[in-house]
Amino acid sequence: MNIKFSPPDISQAEIDEVVDTLRSGWITTGPKTKLFEKKIAEFCNTEKGVCLNSATAGLELILRLFGIGKGDEVITSAYTYTASASVIEHVGAKVVLCDITDNGYEMDYDRLADLINEKTKAVILVDIAGKICDYDRVRKMLESKKGMFKAANDLQAKLGRVLLIADAAHSFGAKKDGKMSGEHADFTSFSFHAVKNLTTAEGGAVVWKNIDGVDNDELYRQFMLWSLHGQSKDALAKNQLGAWEYDIKMCGLKCNMTDIMAAIGLAQLKRYEGLLARRKELIGRYDAALKDYGEVVEHYGKNFASSGHLYLIRVNGIDEKQRNAIIVKMAEKGVATNVHYKPLPMHTAYKDLGFDIKDYPKAYEKYRNEITLPLHTLLSDEEADYVIDAFKKSVQEVVYAK
Repeated sequence: MNIKFSPPDISQAEIDEVVDTLRSGWITTGPKTKLFEKKIAEFCNTEKGVCLNSATAGLELILRLFGIGKGDEVITSAYTYTASASVIEHVGAKVVLCDITDNGYEMDYDRLADLINEKTKAVILVDIAGKICDYDRVRKMLESKKGMFKAANDLQAKLGRVLLIADAAHSFGAKKDGKMSGEHADFTSFSFHAVKNLTTAEGGAVVWKNIDGVDNDELYRQFMLWSLHGQSKDALAKNQLGAWEYDIKMCGLKCNMTDIMAAIGLAQLKRYEGLLARRKELIGRYDAALKDYGEVVEHYGKNFASSGHLYLIRVNGIDEKQRNAIIVKMAEKGVATNVHYKPLPMHTAYKDLGFDIKDYPKAYEKYRNEITLPLHTLLSDEEADYVIDAFKKSVQEVVYAK
């Protein structure tokens, strides 16, 4: 067999939506993007949603709207993809990395509490594999430290404490304590990249909780300004008869979503409950077969359900070299795998910022024996069983090789 790691699940419904968009004559940000924003907000039980070209853009715009920059500090996990931290560097703030817990892949919240100081302006939690972090605990922590918080702009003042952001690139559709991903943090950024559960090829979205004294329509307008060069009108508004004139209100960025991307997303969203259910079936199949081989993420429990985005397994009793050998063995058997994640302090860019993996022992411990197995909705039961068999054989070949 030749089993890919995470191909996009594109049906005729997505193709039809894209063709309809191409025939409409409107392919950039327009009516389908606006509809997709509305549908995302409804899905997440939030008042507003903003569509952009990536989750990374979403994270950066949140920081920029809150005036976070030089002299400020933003804390995120050492165990994540670079996007969680690079946006902090983009806005000129200081990246502060927190090690993770012994149990699972979330931040060590006790360590996080020690890292918060008068310069801290935001905390970015990461919902790895689609499992929602403990936002309630962190919010209470931030509330307890609001006495040291010094607001630098109007939004910061109205929030009145350190901003809590969800890097929810993995968790669209996840639930915890009766609330959807998007309802837990102050602001939540989703990814719709090609490998995500719900894709728009590239793309992302931001949703947020209401803040006392803040007009959500005005917040939405600020996102639009930042995402389109600071231009006062988007292409849809300028297309109205005689409405060509616009102003540049600020030197913004260019990170808007197009209607072609939104068309894919609209079709995906209609299918999404079924896609989530299929992921749950596959995870159950993996769990039953691999429970004796290592530590896996608990995706479903009494008060939570992840989005089932990734299947991470930490293989018992192996080191980094053996982990890599298992990955090669599986590739030889036609199964593509991955690693989530190589901790940020191990990468050149973060070494250059002064980070050292020795200061993040728990992150390294998780990384050194972690393998991510294929998990996607095009995977058949037969293929999933082949992945399981290939994994078991590869582990045996590496761990017990003479």
